[in-house]
Amino acid sequence: MKRLLSLILGAWVAMTAAAAQGADPINDVIGGQLQSFNDRDVQGAWHYASPTIKDLFGDARNFGVMVQRAYPMVWDNADVRFLDRREIAGNLWQKVMIRDAQGGLHMLDYQMIQTPDGWQINAVQLLRAPDIGV
Repeated sequence: MKRLLSLILGAWVAMTAAAAQGADPINDVIGGQLQSFNDRDVQGAWHYASPTIKDLFGDARNFGVMVQRAYPMVWDNADVRFLDRREIAGNLWQKVMIRDAQGGLHMLDYQMIQTPDGWQINAVQLLRAPDIGV
């Protein structure tokens, strides 16, 4: 009986942790855009962009071309890890580690803003990867 109770409790804790990971609206927005790029749904990815980004690129097609050329690791992402979130000079930044389709690791910083439509991506910066030594 104790073993069954332990299994049930363990399963409940695991399900609660998984649900909590999916309950972060900022990570959901970034993850949703990354999935849209993998699905080649540029219009869907455009939905997650802030009004500033939309004004800058004008339409989803231009935005998609820019991402494909300037951020190939975003266009073809294979694995995503959300790292630290910081406030810098009043702006909210989410650090993300992305593995590209060829297996390379990339660090990006996403600037997030709250809009009447919810959280949106206002900027993305490619960060210099830290040197890894033996």
